[in-house]
Amino acid sequence: MDHPYPCDEKSCMIFSDKQANTKRMKSGKLLLASDALPLPVGLTNKLFLCIFCAASYFLLGRWSDKKKAGIPLHSLSLLEIIAVIAQISSIIYLWGFFGIVYVQGYIGKGEDERETIIDTSMMVPAMSNPSADPPRSVSAPHTKLLLNDQMLRENSNEDIAHAVATGKVPSYVLEKDLADCCRAASVRKLAVEMMTGRSLESLPLIGFDYASVLGQCCEMVIGHIQIPVGVAGPLLLDGIEYMVPMATTEGCLVASTNRGCKAILLSGGANSILLQDGMTRAPVVRFASASRAAELKFFLENAENLETIAMVFNKYVYICFSSCVNCS
Repeated sequence: MDHPYPCDEKSCMIFSDKQANTKRMKSGKLLLASDALPLPVGLTNKLFLCIFCAASYFLLGRWSDKKKAGIPLHSLSLLEIIAVIAQISSIIYLWGFFGIVYVQGYIGKGEDERETIIDTSMMVPAMSNPSADPPRSVSAPHTKLLLNDQMLRENSNEDIAHAVATGKVPSYVLEKDLADCCRAASVRKLAVEMMTGRSLESLPLIGFDYASVLGQCCEMVIGHIQIPVGVAGPLLLDGIEYMVPMATTEGCLVASTNRGCKAILLSGGANSILLQDGMTRAPVVRFASASRAAELKFFLENAENLETIAMVFNKYVYICFSSCVNCS
């Protein structure tokens, strides 16, 4: 069956970006706010910080001498005027542009954010250069499909299943166009039978609330299976007793867990502590050879390159990463 978001033979990554086409310059490089600076952004930040500190130190010293000599503070010499101008300029820069490396990762994001599919085969070593081809939007407004000159839901299940099996109707639109999750699962199951020539009669269909999993934990649903649920416990954890339900088909799993809970209970219970709380992201990059992939692995494992990698990937993902990178 057709997938709603097909990729070509090259590996693809789904990133979040806003109007990626408008962010490309003629050279194919992403337009960044720091490109307007004549010097690298890190060097420019340090330069203005030094100017601010030096001007402040100079002016404080001169004004202290004026107070001792009884000279009005508003009486400025040429050097003091230059120092005041330098201090004001550095304040304006530091207020508006300091931290631009962090800020520019969010340029272009807004209410019309969308997911785009881009090719990642050219991301390394020039990881800041996306594919030259414009990314394809996958969030286009959904329009109702017609089949046999009538709304999709007005056709019979057999006609809809045949259209899905032949590729005339995408399978992923059934829930929206039919407005009935159970009927959508039934039609999709029938389409699979048509495509494979095998019966799925043994796969249960009735007796499950398919609307409860729509957009939550399963897509392209064709049925459900029953899994036995056992219970282990009581588990004495942090002074509270818990009964632990376990859905499994692995023999002895619940029994062995229950023995562990009993041992913990008889020994006075267990205490828990949170060592680390975080979220992982797993971008995938594809290369033509293993040696080329190994070069990227060594590059990523170098702590000095973490800031560069974080800046590049944070442009395309909602959850930014900056603490560590693990390669596999």
